[in-house]
Amino acid sequence: MEIPVSFKEFDVVEVRFKGGRKEFFRNINRLPLITGDAVVVDVPNGHHIGHVSLKGELVRLQMNKKKVQNNDEIRSIYRVATEKDMEKFNAAREQESTTMYRARAIVQELKLKMKLSDVEYQADKTKATFFYSAEDRVDFRELIKKLAEEFKIRIEMRQISLRHEAGRLGGIGSCGRELCCSTWLTDFRSVSTTAARYQNLSLNPSKLSGQCGRLKCCLNYELETYMDALKDIPNVNRPLQTKAGEAYLQKTDIFRRIMWFGYRGDSNWFPVTVERVHEVMKMNSAGDMPENLAEEVKKQQQAEVVDFVEALEGNLDRLDDQYKNKKKRNKKKGKGGSSGTTTAAAEVLAQASPTPETRKDRPSGRLNLGEPRPKPERPGARPAAAENKPRPERGDQPKGQSQPSGKNRPERDPNRQPRENRPPRAEKPQGQNARPPQEQRQKQAPQATAPTSSAAVEGAERTPRPEGEQRPRKSRNRNHRNRKPGNSANPSSTTKGDAS
Repeated sequence: MEIPVSFKEFDVVEVRFKGGRKEFFRNINRLPLITGDAVVVDVPNGHHIGHVSLKGELVRLQMNKKKVQNNDEIRSIYRVATEKDMEKFNAAREQESTTMYRARAIVQELKLKMKLSDVEYQADKTKATFFYSAEDRVDFRELIKKLAEEFKIRIEMRQISLRHEAGRLGGIGSCGRELCCSTWLTDFRSVSTTAARYQNLSLNPSKLSGQCGRLKCCLNYELETYMDALKDIPNVNRPLQTKAGEAYLQKTDIFRRIMWFGYRGDSNWFPVTVERVHEVMKMNSAGDMPENLAEEVKKQQQAEVVDFVEALEGNLDRLDDQYKNKKKRNKKKGKGGSSGTTTAAAEVLAQASPTPETRKDRPSGRLNLGEPRPKPERPGARPAAAENKPRPERGDQPKGQSQPSGKNRPERDPNRQPRENRPPRAEKPQGQNARPPQEQRQKQAPQATAPTSSAAVEGAERTPRPEGEQRPRKSRNRNHRNRKPGNSANPSSTTKGDAS
């Protein structure tokens, strides 16, 4: 966008020097300057180099703000700095650190109560400005003489405040950013502890003070907002009178408009709204006392908790309904959409490998979940008719009949004497077996009406063992201990039925 022909740009330019110091100079030669250009400006007794920081109509506003008059006292800009000018300027800046250390040593020799913070050389090396800070006035006439003899230049002493000193040195604040005084802040207003009291800050010097040792400038940034918010909050100069006791003000939340009160001897604080405090103060001025300050606030909190619980339970019910609907949809899909595919696959499998059972009972090839699966027959097992036959109860069996386990238990004699009054048993003769032979055992035991199993019948047909001969220990459990499946050559792998 082109500038109109009749428009004339403001000819004053703001130039920034070392340490953030800014001054105004007139662009009499109408040089096409850009922000950041290095320019050679006119200073008393020589010239200096600075950088353009502002131009145009904004400079006029800055001059009105700082109350600088646009008159002939404003010095002019000579030219844009060349490479030779910048080389001389950089060489002069390199001497500043050595000059400051030597000047501090001279101050210590003279025992002056002052602190040298910075030194600034002029670009033409004809003048050096020493910036210092001191609590009282300092007589530095002797110091100027020694510095002039040491460095062979003109000396200027300039006293600055601690805030300006921190701005010239720079640093990082507690907020993590560069100091305001070294970046953009130029007007330093006085900061008092009342600003911290209005903002309910703890009066801790280590937290409220900056690097300069004074109160932080940022305490004034939000002070006006706090002052506007405090207009509606009452000033509680004395404790509030209630039936529970005297309530003392402990803390005020300005933006939430809640005041916290506590009773004497009680460590709990009770939140009270600003409107409630006004009501209690009016009641106390009329001679009345409420029962409790936090009564209404508690009711409100309970109502909020109930609403929250109801909303939470309602959300859980909705989630349950949502998952129930999903399950129903999945069931419908399984019945309608996927049933055709499953039945078709089952029919294909049934046709591919048909069996007599599937051909007769289940022509579709689909398993019937209501019918039990047929069990394969085992060798030596009882027939299916015998398995399905109901077993008689113990009380219904005749007395002389055998029990299902194959053992006969004689009835107990009702006239039998107790164990204590029985005569002692006769001792067995030595040399005889405690167990009678098999023939005698068969004669003593009553005959069973029906054999319990085929194994028992086969055991009865075995030849009896000669008297006095016992079964060897190794062969007692050989059928179970040394059994190896799939090894027909091993005689120990035969089953009990095969051995018989």
